[in-house]
Amino acid sequence: MMHAHAIPVRAPRMTWPVLLAAALLCGWLAGCSTAPPAKKTGKATNPNRNAIAKLQVDSKDRQEVVLYALGLLDVGYQFGGKNPEAGLDCSGLVRFVYKSALDIDLPHNAAEMARLARPVNGQGLQAGDLVFFNTSGKPYSHVGIYLGDGKFIHAPSTNGKVRVESMGLAYFASRYQGGATLFAEN
Repeated sequence: MMHAHAIPVRAPRMTWPVLLAAALLCGWLAGCSTAPPAKKTGKATNPNRNAIAKLQVDSKDRQEVVLYALGLLDVGYQFGGKNPEAGLDCSGLVRFVYKSALDIDLPHNAAEMARLARPVNGQGLQAGDLVFFNTSGKPYSHVGIYLGDGKFIHAPSTNGKVRVESMGLAYFASRYQGGATLFAEN
């Protein structure tokens, strides 16, 4: 298990094209999903679960998540990467974005993130939600942040840079395992 250490986090530099793209993407909804693995019953092992459960559905918070994520476009991939200076992997990207935008500590593991989050069914995916894929033969081995309009941002090892992809691409559509949210229900 990896332990997080509190370090100051600097907001990514936002340029007007990134802000414009984020503003457009935040309003779009699309997607369909299947449920992530069933949550374990019993006492939560992550003390941050209570903080996550208290996140309210607030479009401002969703926009913050998307803005931070888009500010990391073209950051290099690094397996196990936890920060933009050293590079990010998929769960490192999601963890860094949620910590920077909402001060929420997430595990550095896509499958653990899926267990913490609440499944989103049908057309319910919204900007800032998480999308999970099986890209290595293991369930929930890859995670990205849903942007809206069938697009997500992630840190793939292939061509090694944070980028936006379409969930409709055959590669991702065939490996999609579901969407989930860390935001409370309305």
